[in-house]
Amino acid sequence: MSKMIPKFEVCIDSAQSAINAEAGGASRVELCDNLMEGGTTPSSGMIATILNRVKIPVMVMIRPRGGDFCYSEDEIKVMCLDIQHAKSLGAHGVVFGILNPDGSVDVERVSKLVDLSKPMKVTFHRAFDMTNDPFKALEDIISIGGIQRILTSGHDSTVLEGLDTIVQLVKQANSRIIIIPGGGIKESNIERILFAVGLEEMHVSASAAIRSVMEHKVSTIHMGRAHHNNEYVINGVSEERLKRMISAATKEVLS
Repeated sequence: MSKMIPKFEVCIDSAQSAINAEAGGASRVELCDNLMEGGTTPSSGMIATILNRVKIPVMVMIRPRGGDFCYSEDEIKVMCLDIQHAKSLGAHGVVFGILNPDGSVDVERVSKLVDLSKPMKVTFHRAFDMTNDPFKALEDIISIGGIQRILTSGHDSTVLEGLDTIVQLVKQANSRIIIIPGGGIKESNIERILFAVGLEEMHVSASAAIRSVMEHKVSTIHMGRAHHNNEYVINGVSEERLKRMISAATKEVLS
C-alpha cells in the first residue's frame, strides 16, 4: 500500500486546461499538441502563454509527429531545435523518447537530447511501452543519466492492464528513477492501482467534454479524419474531476 499521496501530473493541450489543472491540484502539467495522435510538440505560442498563466511546472512534449518513435536525422534536428526553444521560453522540462528499429532504446540519440536539455528535467515518455523488453529498457534509460522519470502504462494499453509489470518496474527501479503510470487512470480505479503499488507520481488526463460556444453550426463538414471529430465538443481538463481523483488517491493512502 502506498505510504504517500502521489503527485498528479496532468496532460494538457490548451491554456484553459492548464488553468483548470492548476486549480484542481495538479503538481505539474505535460503540455502536448495533437492528443488524438498521442501527443506531439506544441507551438511556441502555446508554450509561452501557458508558462505565463500558471505557476506549476510545465513539461513540454518533444515529438515531431505521430506514429512510431524511430526518427530520421531531419526529425532529430527538429527535436533538438524544439528542445532549445522550450528551454529559451523557460519550460521546466521536456518529454521525449527514441527507439531503434528493433524496439530497443536508442541510447546514443536519447543521450544527445538529454545533454541538450540540461538543466531542464527530462521524462522518457510512452515510447517505453513500445520497447521490445521493458526491463532492459529501464536499465538502458537509467544508464543514460539525466532522466528523472519514465511514463508508462506497463507495456499494455492501460495502467490497469499493465499493473503487474508496473509493480515489477517500480521494484526494479528501486528509487533510481521515478516510474510514473499513465493511461486510463480514472477516479474509479485509482484506489486499486495504489493498493497494488506505492507510487510517487501519477499521470492523468482528468478530461471532460466541454460544449462549444458556437451558435452557428455546420454538421456536414468535418476537420478531422474519417472518424469525424465533433467540432462542437472540446475535450479539456476538468478541475472538478481532477479534485475527485486526488481525493480518491488520498483516501487510499490514508486508509
